[in-house]
Amino acid sequence: MSELKIFYDKDGSLAPLQGKTVAVFGYGSQGHAHANNLRDSGINVIVSELEGTHNYNLAKEAGFEIFPADEAAKKGDLLIITLPDEVQEKVYNSAIKPNLTAGKTLGFCHGFNVRFGLITPPEGVDVIMIAPKGPGHTVRSCFTEGSGVPCLIAIENDTTGTARELAMAWAIGIGGGRAGVLETTFTEETETDLFGEQVVLCGGLTAMCKAGFEVLTEAGYQPHIAYFEILHELLLIIKLMSEGGLSYMRYSVSNTAEWGDLEVGPKIITEHVKDNMRQALKDIQSGKFAKEWIEECEAGKPNFTARYEADKNHPIEVVGRELRKMFSWMDAKEVPNE
Repeated sequence: MSELKIFYDKDGSLAPLQGKTVAVFGYGSQGHAHANNLRDSGINVIVSELEGTHNYNLAKEAGFEIFPADEAAKKGDLLIITLPDEVQEKVYNSAIKPNLTAGKTLGFCHGFNVRFGLITPPEGVDVIMIAPKGPGHTVRSCFTEGSGVPCLIAIENDTTGTARELAMAWAIGIGGGRAGVLETTFTEETETDLFGEQVVLCGGLTAMCKAGFEVLTEAGYQPHIAYFEILHELLLIIKLMSEGGLSYMRYSVSNTAEWGDLEVGPKIITEHVKDNMRQALKDIQSGKFAKEWIEECEAGKPNFTARYEADKNHPIEVVGRELRKMFSWMDAKEVPNE
């Protein structure tokens, strides 16, 4: 195992970005956070968004100068692409690539398009990544509170010899240097990020929640009780693990719960399940997942939409929406209608 190095504000400065223009492409979750945090750090920031969209209006309300993608690419020294993965290639080829000149820097928050060859930057252009390990709204709220979200830093191309210094300035400017910046590569960040999302954080977790809920309700238990035991208490357990790891979580729960964890957990996540995880990783590494996702997007996302709608109406979601409205201590959330 290589020696872990974590970088902080003291290991860099904002100087490489001073006097330069940062163009942020996309004013969504990550885009709005990077744009606002950098501006609050004293950096000149412009935004590229589609006129008339919700995010365009938000950027305008926030007081940013907004430009079409091609103009923003011309004006910017550091071009930070925060657009959805499936959109980046089209915008890059049509508007950004024709306006890339030597000395400019391409910045990414996720390595998907570079790792899988959808975007191939030209020679003479530095390519860097700062990937916050948290949603954009958390990146923004932590910054305004005086803290920050840990970030990953990666350098894909360093033709100028100063790419790393510029990347650190970006990380410091959004608050990452307050929390810690860890070094990685575009390949490692992309593959581990996709694996984590699919196998544990999103795919594995939601599938396990649905399965557990179904097993309890099929056995005749009340859906509302099943919701509490399967989904509601997740936050409490995850918070304990986040603060002190698996051992601290086990220390904090009852002896009975701890024994159930140690005895039954391995019977659920068996070697067969790990084999499925290994196959998911292989599909990521080979580019199979990326290829299938891009094809799904090009087809108009028919399977994506069908599966999303089916899960939106799964009994655990129906019961959850009903219960959360009754929780006096909770500001219950709903997915906005688009």
